[in-house]
Amino acid sequence: MTPVKPRLPATVAGPDSTTDASRRKWLAGSARALAGAGLLSLVDPLVRAGAWAAGSDAPEKTEVRIGFIPLTDCASVVMASVLGIDKKYGVTITPSKEASWAAVRDKLINGELEMAHVLYGLIYGVQMGVGGPKKDMAVLMSLNQNGQAITLSNKLLQAGARDGESLAKLMASEQREYAFAQTFPTGTHAMWLYYWLAAYGIDPMKDAKVITVPPPQMVANMRVGNMDGFCVGEPWGARAILDKIGFTAVTSQAIWTDHPEKVLGTSADFVARNPNTARAVTAAILEAGKWIDASPENRRKTAETIAAKSYVNTDASGIVDRMLGQYDDGLGKRWSDAHAMRFSGDGAANFPYLSDGMWFLTQHKRWGLLKNHPDYLAVARQVNRIDIYKQAAQAAGIAVPASEMRSSRLVDGVVWDGSNPAAYADAFKVKA
Repeated sequence: MTPVKPRLPATVAGPDSTTDASRRKWLAGSARALAGAGLLSLVDPLVRAGAWAAGSDAPEKTEVRIGFIPLTDCASVVMASVLGIDKKYGVTITPSKEASWAAVRDKLINGELEMAHVLYGLIYGVQMGVGGPKKDMAVLMSLNQNGQAITLSNKLLQAGARDGESLAKLMASEQREYAFAQTFPTGTHAMWLYYWLAAYGIDPMKDAKVITVPPPQMVANMRVGNMDGFCVGEPWGARAILDKIGFTAVTSQAIWTDHPEKVLGTSADFVARNPNTARAVTAAILEAGKWIDASPENRRKTAETIAAKSYVNTDASGIVDRMLGQYDDGLGKRWSDAHAMRFSGDGAANFPYLSDGMWFLTQHKRWGLLKNHPDYLAVARQVNRIDIYKQAAQAAGIAVPASEMRSSRLVDGVVWDGSNPAAYADAFKVKA
């Protein structure tokens, strides 16, 4: 389904064109660029020399259909279109609302979608031939970090489960079939759910029944008792609290601070045929993410925009608080989260770190989705198109980190830095 692009509220201003010299340079030359000078006119000549495609740097495709699932973190894709940022880079983004991650996967594979707002682990699953047909894929950028949550039902609360430790005690003492939902077998939500359960000694493959449910259907399924808990992106965690059917047991940023989440994904052959288009779309979405993160007012206006029926189809009030970092767990605890969902972080949230891609492969191996250790680094280098990203980032005035790897300590105290992925995957006590 392709939504009609809504008119932006009259109070919404476009991106701040005065934030830095590179933006002023872009605005000064935008008419020339749209007339044919091209996106790479803004890129360093040495970078540009390696990026020239078929004698031109103009986008090969000027209309790009980008799939999305109704989640708060589709925001930068939507706002790049609604604010008209896409036009500055010579492309028109058409957001396409999809029903499930499986539908997104299939349409990326068969070419019905050129790109998608998509689960990081889904792209890697397709690359490796798990969770669907095998096809070479590409990650152009990370769209956001943080902002997901694991919700437990009021039924569990009444039985004494409020967090991971008390849930483990309940499951050990009152044995029955416990059902937990994620959104796609190789996706981010499955990995956050499994990692969190395992951190408290719960084996998600043996001690529970795990089911797959599309994000917009999570709340309805919990309401009728189809699951004891679920992991999904916002606004559906907040919606469960507003509807008084569950509570937030843990946020994803408490599992892994500043974790990778959705990506701008596409097929490798699309990038091979359309490198300039890939670069232009990436630059536009990078700028949109920067605009969203620039102020609380921009975040509020983004929430109002994406709440529309064409996008997330919920009340803006169910989106805006957690988008602003204001959390209520449904149990009386309220806090301002220092690591709420972010769409830019001056580029830190967008860079396609090789170690991020490798982490998903380690978890796929941990849970038996991969039978053998792949060449983790080689796969990440193939999928994460850092070359395209750097060119787009320079055009959009976004800083690029010094390293293609990063280090993080997760909720169980284990450090992940990408240095020895096979040993990391094999070291977990709870695994398939």
